[in-house]
Amino acid sequence: MEKDLGNYRKSYEKGELLLSEVPENPMELFQKWFYEVDRFFAEDETNAMTISTIGVDSYPKNRVVLLKKYTYEGFIFYTNYTSEKGKAIEANPSVCLSFFWHGAERQIIIKGKAEKIASNLSDGYFESRPRGSQLGAIASNQSEVVFNREVLEKKLLSLEKKFEGKEIPRPVTWGGYIVKPVEIEFWQGRPNRLHDRIRYQLQKDYNWQIHRLSP
Repeated sequence: MEKDLGNYRKSYEKGELLLSEVPENPMELFQKWFYEVDRFFAEDETNAMTISTIGVDSYPKNRVVLLKKYTYEGFIFYTNYTSEKGKAIEANPSVCLSFFWHGAERQIIIKGKAEKIASNLSDGYFESRPRGSQLGAIASNQSEVVFNREVLEKKLLSLEKKFEGKEIPRPVTWGGYIVKPVEIEFWQGRPNRLHDRIRYQLQKDYNWQIHRLSP
């Protein structure tokens, strides 16, 4: 099987990113871009991001998760701590997040360290989830081999009966991570492949060093 994709081309012409106009803190630019994409490019799932980890098998792996909160401190998402990604983060907390908003012709690439958030914060978010999602977190031993889908559906049905009319407790194996950035790159597509790339790097004094990169 072979298919030549050499003629797949697109000219990026929807914006620009000038070094003279960016804020000193990258989280302010992240917030600006997030709001713009969320408002003007509804076709994008704005909070969908790729997280890359180095697995216990030494291979990198990417998968899409959903950003649930961001602050000046970092980016928060939730997952099963005993999943493949959870085990990878436990062994090596250095991760990379990336957002690709094709409608706006923008990317953001974030290098940082992942760490578990406080239990009470995970409790609060878990309580806000729909009951089906709460039960799904209990029913699934994420990343483990399962014989067939019927096994999962039967387990979910059993849990629905067990917790009928009752509060559903958060599993201790499920909760949030915050990724605290050490480097954030903003990429704006431009014509002729001369894309705008602005990189922020965290310094020892906790200020951010800003550079324009060649495309």
